[in-house]
Amino acid sequence: MRLANIIIAHKNPLQLERLIKKLKHPRFDFYIHIDKKVDISTFEYLGEIDGVYFIQNRLKCNWGGFSTLEAMVSSLSEAVNNEINYDFYNLLSAQDYPIKKNEEIFEFFNRNADKSFIYYEDINAVKWWAGAVDRFQKYHLTDFNFLGKSFVERMMNLVLPKRNFPTDWTLYGGSKASWWSLNNESASYLTNFFATQLDIKRFLRFCWGTDEFVIPTILMNSPLRDNIKNNNFRFIIFPEGRANPKILDVDDFQDLITSSMLFARKFDADIDHEILDKIDKHTDVLM
Repeated sequence: MRLANIIIAHKNPLQLERLIKKLKHPRFDFYIHIDKKVDISTFEYLGEIDGVYFIQNRLKCNWGGFSTLEAMVSSLSEAVNNEINYDFYNLLSAQDYPIKKNEEIFEFFNRNADKSFIYYEDINAVKWWAGAVDRFQKYHLTDFNFLGKSFVERMMNLVLPKRNFPTDWTLYGGSKASWWSLNNESASYLTNFFATQLDIKRFLRFCWGTDEFVIPTILMNSPLRDNIKNNNFRFIIFPEGRANPKILDVDDFQDLITSSMLFARKFDADIDHEILDKIDKHTDVLM
């Protein structure tokens, strides 16, 4: 079993370095996407670490924009089309961190090579979707940059009818759905879908927060759905009413180490590095 860790990063190269070294394993490689808005020169030294590759097709990632999803899928495509054959593709941000030993993580994926892992909620069953339908029913110009953009967006949504998702699929998504672990079959299906379904891509360019619902929707409406497991094995805390996850700190340590998750987010070493030190000590990993 070989695993490609795809890491989306935009700041703090030292924390990214710590994540890579923490996850170092003979069967793990790393594909790093550095936001194109950021100077990559401060990250380039990480390329000297064995098994680290930089994504060549860097994109500007705007929070909530289709650009974020596009960067994730484009990075996945580069890893899939690399000459190295992988059994799993594991999407992380540079503010994630493993909370299990590397060998435990390896054994988990080795045992589950026929499955993929992503979090989702059914549009017909849960309240998350009550506030999320505007993500595709309205026009969003998040990835556009021109004078008067906000006014144009308001006028478009005032005079134009609500948009309908361009398929009759059941939609799946959730606030924790952005981060996933896909086996090779699912990853290949997904990259081929985005390479060929251009009409849906054009529709998604005017949506918001697509990274939280598009990938589970595609996979759960595919022939692979029976092998898609509703768990991404990420420990994430979303405070009530907040759009962003909590920055985890030492007060969360006990919950972290007693959870069944493999990874956790979100960490910021500039705010609290002690929590990372405690995780390292707990998992007996020498940095």
